[in-house]
Amino acid sequence: MTAVFSLGSNLGDRAAHLAAAREMLGREFAITGVSPIYETAPVGVVDQPAFLNQVVVVVADDPEALLAAAHRTEEARGRRRSRRWGPRTLDVDVVSVDALRSASPRLTLPHPRAHERAFVLLPWLDIEPDAEVPGRGSVAALLRRLEASDVRRWSA
Repeated sequence: MTAVFSLGSNLGDRAAHLAAAREMLGREFAITGVSPIYETAPVGVVDQPAFLNQVVVVVADDPEALLAAAHRTEEARGRRRSRRWGPRTLDVDVVSVDALRSASPRLTLPHPRAHERAFVLLPWLDIEPDAEVPGRGSVAALLRRLEASDVRRWSA
């Protein structure tokens, strides 16, 4: 199976958190794609620092293993879930796993808001130009419908 992770960080050394996430995920899964890093204005709760965002594509056998790895990676980087959409050292979301669709309370696939988030779609499009969000359409078409001016390629 091909799976897509979205990584985000807006606290501490944001780039180091993303690098650590890539390294940790790479210990468990074969990484087949890594997007450039983008800097993005926060969504939802706007009174917080800007995010660095990135997409990583991996090969995996089990969606639950992906979710468990995402949670372990967040915890290893000091993630605290104190406020929905609030600041965080690291956010690791499972965006999609092949064409799987699931409404499980534990793991919803595809991610329920991925199709609305330019900070997920733009980096994903960079590494998979033909990508699709299952049940929603092509990443390219979805991105054309969104405002993406606050999603800018980042350089250190």
